[in-house]
Amino acid sequence: MKRLILLPFALLITLASIAQPEDPKSLHETAKTFMRTGDFDNAILVFNRALQLDPKNLEIQKDLVMTYYLKRDYVKALEGVEVLVERDDADVVTYQIAGNVYKALEEVKDAEKMYKKALKKYPRSGPLYSEYGELLWAKKDYSAIEFWEKGIEVDPAYSGNYYNASSYYFFTKDKAWSLIYGEIFINMESLGERGAAMKQLLLQGYKEKLFLDPDLMKGEEKNKSEFAKAYLRAMNKQSSLVNKGISTEVLTMVRTRFILDWFATNASKFPFKLFDYHRQLLQEGMFDAYNQWLFGASDNLAAYDNWTKTHTQEYEAFNTFQRSRVFRMPPGQYYQPKER
Repeated sequence: MKRLILLPFALLITLASIAQPEDPKSLHETAKTFMRTGDFDNAILVFNRALQLDPKNLEIQKDLVMTYYLKRDYVKALEGVEVLVERDDADVVTYQIAGNVYKALEEVKDAEKMYKKALKKYPRSGPLYSEYGELLWAKKDYSAIEFWEKGIEVDPAYSGNYYNASSYYFFTKDKAWSLIYGEIFINMESLGERGAAMKQLLLQGYKEKLFLDPDLMKGEEKNKSEFAKAYLRAMNKQSSLVNKGISTEVLTMVRTRFILDWFATNASKFPFKLFDYHRQLLQEGMFDAYNQWLFGASDNLAAYDNWTKTHTQEYEAFNTFQRSRVFRMPPGQYYQPKER
């Protein structure tokens, strides 16, 4: 009898708990779960209910617009973006979302206007310089490189501008920056398709650009970057090492001698994190493994696989070391000329 009496009370408690109004924070989390699993309709439904409770919440508004974008409902996404970018508290991510929506709708002029506004507000944002440059590059406006370079200068810890600038320089007559920026990018973002593609591009750069002419200084008379000229002079001293072709092993020798020469002649004038890292790897006996990681698979996959099996300790030691560190370029090591 007591059990029968208790059942209605238990049911009332359950119903009461269901009827309790949700707070916007928990609704936001629920909606993000739907968003992550691709259930965009449910995500939108719950985001809207969260906004009813907290209509000025920037994070909820951004996620709602991003969900419309992912759903490819660009009309609704645009409506949300136009509200977002007018907010005084619009942050970098807000403008990135807006850029994605404008690009999807091919609204290039609106996108340019938005990026200019965003960069006035956030003049040291690497992601905004990177994405604005990509917009310009897509319409064959080669001033894109100026934005990628500015992004590297003001936000050197952001990887995207190195990728874009390296890719750009690979298709120009420049011999140095495609290699330098490309290797920096790989160290900052080695995983994924872009990292693998950049490794291939880096190997091609040594073969097709840097050492194509036996005299690396040929045609460099008008190069305004003293750092780039110092780099090329130091590499020029190693040119004879590639007389019989370029391989991972040859590049390891070239780059080892380059680092020794660089620290004897240029390091005090041009401190540079990438070259500091090379010297550290040399001192710790891991530079060979690093170069195998960098070039081996692109150069000769079978030989690289064999190297990893015959140098197990070196390979594992380098991998352990690499996983334990985060590579970031510091401020103050930007060596492009002011007028290019």
